[in-house]
Amino acid sequence: ALAEEYLRLAYHGLRAKDKSFNATLETEFDDTVGSVALVPQDIGRVLLNLLTNAFHAVSERKQKESGPYTPTVWVRTHRSAGGVELTVRDNGGGIPEAIREKIFQPFFTTKPTGQGTGLGLSMSYDIVTKGHGGKLNVSSKEGEGTTFTLALPDK
Repeated sequence: ALAEEYLRLAYHGLRAKDKSFNATLETEFDDTVGSVALVPQDIGRVLLNLLTNAFHAVSERKQKESGPYTPTVWVRTHRSAGGVELTVRDNGGGIPEAIREKIFQPFFTTKPTGQGTGLGLSMSYDIVTKGHGGKLNVSSKEGEGTTFTLALPDK
């Protein structure tokens, strides 16, 4: 429910700023997830950050593409052994390998000056790892997209 709520919030928040923005939203929510011990406001903030970044990535790629391209963001929840995994995937431009290891560092941003503080992913990382004892991983392929996987342990 939290993932779905923040997916809608992020999408409609971006649409309110940019009426021309459109993306396909694909969801796969595992009915067996059940309840998870977490601070909803904190994980909501993480989700909002990951989803907003995903929407920006597909929007940027859409502006650069000359051929057919459907901006798409996927959100998946999955009950795993010992916890829950939440995945946010996009088919944007991807994160270059040279900077991938820096994206969770405070004040690192790929956005133009004045458009990002570089705190979103570092705060998200701290919320997940230090605040909830979980993991936040990224995988990305340039030109194909990025996947963030958030793993929260059962308490």
